[in-house]
Amino acid sequence: MRLVTFSDANGMRIGVHDAASNTIVDLAATTRLPKDMTGFIALGRNGLKRARAAVKSGGGRLPFGGARLHAPIPRPAKNILCVGKNYYDHAQEFHASGVDASAGKDAIPELPIMFTKWPNSVIASGEPIPGYLDYTNSTDYEGELTAVVGPGGRGIGRKDAYDHVYGYTIINDATARTLQKEHRQWFLGKSLDGYCPMGPCIVTADEVPDVTRLRLITRVNGEMRQDALVSQLIFDIPALIETLSRVMTLDPGDLIATGTCAGVGIGFDPPKYLTRGDRVAITIEPIGTLENPVD
Repeated sequence: MRLVTFSDANGMRIGVHDAASNTIVDLAATTRLPKDMTGFIALGRNGLKRARAAVKSGGGRLPFGGARLHAPIPRPAKNILCVGKNYYDHAQEFHASGVDASAGKDAIPELPIMFTKWPNSVIASGEPIPGYLDYTNSTDYEGELTAVVGPGGRGIGRKDAYDHVYGYTIINDATARTLQKEHRQWFLGKSLDGYCPMGPCIVTADEVPDVTRLRLITRVNGEMRQDALVSQLIFDIPALIETLSRVMTLDPGDLIATGTCAGVGIGFDPPKYLTRGDRVAITIEPIGTLENPVD
C-alpha cells in the first residue's frame, strides 16, 4: 500500500493512495484508526489489515488532486537517522571534494558513519527548499532511499532486520556544504529548516520483495545527476539496523536514510550548488517521485 498524510478542510489525517483510481482512501472516514502516521505504524499488521479492508470497502474516497499532500511523517518524534558515505562512488567523490571532515583518512569507511537531521527540517514533496536560509550559498542535494521502522527493538540481528522494516520512503538530504565543512561535523549543515524533503508516500514493505533491486534517480532541472541501484550500498539495510539497535532502541516510525550515491553537486568541478528556481526530482519506484523547487 501507498500510505500518505494529507489534509483538506477537515484537517490532517492519513490515507491510502489508490493509484489505479488516483484517489485517497480516507482511513479516518471508514475506520477508527489513528490520524497520524506514527500512531498507525505502531499498530503493525493489525493496522495494515484494517486499512486494506477500508480500501476494499470502496468508501471514504476523495480525488487525489483534491487534497494537500504532506510528508508521510510530517514531524518525526526523533531526529532522522542518516548514513554518510554509504555508496562506494559517492564516498570517493566526497573524499576528493575537500568537504569531508574525515579528510586524510580512508575514503571508504570501515563502519557506518551515522549522523542525524533535526525533525523541523522535514517538508513535503512540492514544498520549496528554503535555500535563502543557507547564508553560505552552498546548498546541495542528496537523493536517498529511507527505511521506516515498524516493530521496534534493541539488539536486532541481520537475519531479523527486515522483520523490523515497515516500509520505504524517499528523503532529499539537502545540505549546506560550507557549514558542513566549517563545523567539521554534519548535523548543522544538514538540519536547516526545510532541508529534509520527504515523500511522496510510504510504500509498505510487502510491496518491495527485494529492496536491493530498487533504482534511485535524481534530476536537477531535468538533468540526470544521480543513478544507482540500492544493491550498491556499502552497508545494507540489515547492517544499518544491526548497528543502530546495538546501541539504541528503535521505535515504530523511526526513519533511517540509507545514504546517497555519486552525482551530488559537490562532486562537480566547479560544484553545482542549488540556486533559486532550481527543481530537484528524486525517483525511486514504486515509491514515486519526491520533487521540490528551491527558493
